[in-house]
Amino acid sequence: MSQSLLRALQVLDLVAAGTGSLGGLAEATGTHKSTVLRLLRDLEDTGFVHRGPDHRYVLGAHLYRLADLALEHVDVLRTAAPRLRALRDEVGQTVHVAVLDGHGARARATYVDKLEPRDAPVRMASRIGSDALLHCTAVGKVLLAGLSPADRADVVAALDLVRRTEGTIVDPGRFLAELQHVADRGWAQDHAENETFVNCVAAPVTGPRGEVLAAVSLSVPDVLLPHEAVLDLVPPLLSATADIARDCGFRPPSQGELP
Repeated sequence: MSQSLLRALQVLDLVAAGTGSLGGLAEATGTHKSTVLRLLRDLEDTGFVHRGPDHRYVLGAHLYRLADLALEHVDVLRTAAPRLRALRDEVGQTVHVAVLDGHGARARATYVDKLEPRDAPVRMASRIGSDALLHCTAVGKVLLAGLSPADRADVVAALDLVRRTEGTIVDPGRFLAELQHVADRGWAQDHAENETFVNCVAAPVTGPRGEVLAAVSLSVPDVLLPHEAVLDLVPPLLSATADIARDCGFRPPSQGELP
């Protein structure tokens, strides 16, 4: 870990503990005031700290957002765990759970859970904590489709739509149309768009306010199933995500009721 990052984390801990003055932070860290001020400005620019009218620093709103998201994701995973295991055992394929983190150019999909069949003949290279590209993975499409059209457009405008395979969508307009299609039908696919030998389908887990909490995917190397057979996994996937959403507090609108 870099020295500057360590100092920034130390400063955050001290601010959280109530040391909010520049002089107090410099003394506590054994660092020159100019160095601490530079760190504080960076932390303030990114929303991790906030300087009040008394010129003392307190924790910023972005930290509270991250804490709220972290708790939300923990709750979703705890709630989803039994149903995800059942889905994995039912279809015999690898299940991933991903969440959206960041905004604009910093937006990314991060895997927060992975369940592989106990006797899987092929292991997926993905791991919990790693990122998935937003534009060429099924989970990425689901997470972006859960945003408002305006927010989708902002994120897509900032993305580097790098071509991973011949099937990767690299045109922004076409990709936005794909996201609208995903939002309309309620699931997404990655048809060899990220890796030529893997097909995936994914669906959203919806929260109490209709927000997308996470994306659940089934990832299948083509040596195990052809693309058409992977699409046959969509119904059990949608059944699982609907069950998890219900357990997370989502109530679909009744017929004739406005969403």
